Amino acid sequence: MIFITAKFRIKPEEADRWPAIAAPFTEATRAEPGCLWFDWSRSIADPTEYVLVEAFRDGEAGAAHVNSAHFQQARQELPRHLAETPRIINTTLDQDDWSELGEMAVS
Repeated sequence: MIFITAKFRIKPEEADRWPAIAAPFTEATRAEPGCLWFDWSRSIADPTEYVLVEAFRDGEAGAAHVNSAHFQQARQELPRHLAETPRIINTTLDQDDWSELGEMAVS
């Protein structure tokens, strides 16, 4: 799978509205057949920062995402709400789901 984590710093006056602003892009991406997950979290240390954790089945699914109409629309619409260019980590992993954190196993 392609595993991506990206940090988005939102303009302070728009940070509370970010989930609604990003909702059309989020919903369309989650509906893609190759999307495994696409989840936003808000930083507890910096309320203007949102972290996106996303995964796609394979390179073909990742390419379909980047070439989709909703991705192109997001590229046009979302940057005006950002305080800076998002930062990203993108890697390919030989798995298709989350693994258990054995050090904190619940019995």
